[in-house]
Amino acid sequence: MKYLCLAYGDEQGWQELTEREQHAVLAQDEVVRKRGAIMASVQKSVTCLRAWDGAASTTGGPFPDLKTPLAGFSIIDAADLDEVVGLLAGTPCARAKGVIEIRPIRSMTDT
Repeated sequence: MKYLCLAYGDEQGWQELTEREQHAVLAQDEVVRKRGAIMASVQKSVTCLRAWDGAASTTGGPFPDLKTPLAGFSIIDAADLDEVVGLLAGTPCARAKGVIEIRPIRSMTDT
């Protein structure tokens, strides 16, 4: 099963980690990447699109009012939720006072 993992965190939590801890969590990111996961960080700028009446309308800012910004995402293929949790528990957002939202993907078109 594939899982969408949304990582929320900010620079302050990262800076609170020691240099050794930073290297360790970045190494865990590399472990996840080597398994074939798609992983990326995102910029802070956000555009929200709505076309509820058929006409496209955009606004700035995240859709939900978030206290912690979206920092990145990954798509991970794993046997179950426990495997995903085990893989991500040592990654930057999980360790640097952020949070990772994990959602099973119902269907996905592979390219």
